Amino acid sequence: MSISTQTALHATPVDHATYGLYGPGRLHLSPDWNRPVYPFQGRITADGSSGFRAEPGRYHLYLAWVCPYAHRAAIVRNLKGLQDVVSLSYVDDERDGRGWAFRQRRGADPVNGFTLLEQAYEATEKGYGGHISVPVLWDRRTGTIVSNNFPDITIDLATQFEQWAGTSVDLYPDELRPEIDKLNGWIYSDVNTGVSRVARAATEDEREQERHRVVSALERLDERLAERRFLTGDTITEADVRLWVTLARFDSGDNRGHLISERELSDFEHLWPYARDLYQRPAFRETTEGLPATWEVPHGRGL
Repeated sequence: MSISTQTALHATPVDHATYGLYGPGRLHLSPDWNRPVYPFQGRITADGSSGFRAEPGRYHLYLAWVCPYAHRAAIVRNLKGLQDVVSLSYVDDERDGRGWAFRQRRGADPVNGFTLLEQAYEATEKGYGGHISVPVLWDRRTGTIVSNNFPDITIDLATQFEQWAGTSVDLYPDELRPEIDKLNGWIYSDVNTGVSRVARAATEDEREQERHRVVSALERLDERLAERRFLTGDTITEADVRLWVTLARFDSGDNRGHLISERELSDFEHLWPYARDLYQRPAFRETTEGLPATWEVPHGRGL
């Protein structure tokens, strides 16, 4: 289904006075919510054995520019050359108690004409009362969410659409999967979510503990990249995508005012050229907003 521009629907403006902040009853789930925070965990498979066969034109991604977890899906889609295979659209950058919404700044929902992303969740499970998150992988055929479990979405995009992939990039090669999985788990814990835990720390002692955990992880990654171009060697993998979305937001967001580290990203000898190396590639650059001109300077790592 495609919504014409003449009939495009948009949500009303963000209204915290009426709807409150997003969180209570959604992000901070009630005690009787005994399901995963990301409960829709269908998988795309090339042969359709999962119930969701990889097909061109069948699936749509609902993303947010401001969400690093959604950003990963946009990068992987472009790295694999799937722009004409899996469509995407963006929700508005801001949300109130209603959750993510479609407004003029980022455009209407081109698939269903929803004004709120909550409607996609409600269409999938009537009475759904959990977290309204992005990314969402939507199945046009069944009119339901396949997955809102962000780690699975990028793996499936990277591996199950090879018949239509426009590039030969292998982001999850069989021989490297154990190493990638180990890296992904550690990066998620100490970097991706680590930066958020610093901001949410309830006490100064807790903040210092979480801050040192992130700084230690960045230093460890800096050392790792001294001897290799990317995290697992000479080619980009899923692990690089997962790390990069946090690095891209580090100076302007998570570490603003040196909340985490006295060093900015440019002060790390190997992390900084590594991050810029990735940014020179269209899949990273074209899916990212707001980086300063210093990111554009070629660096010639020469590894």
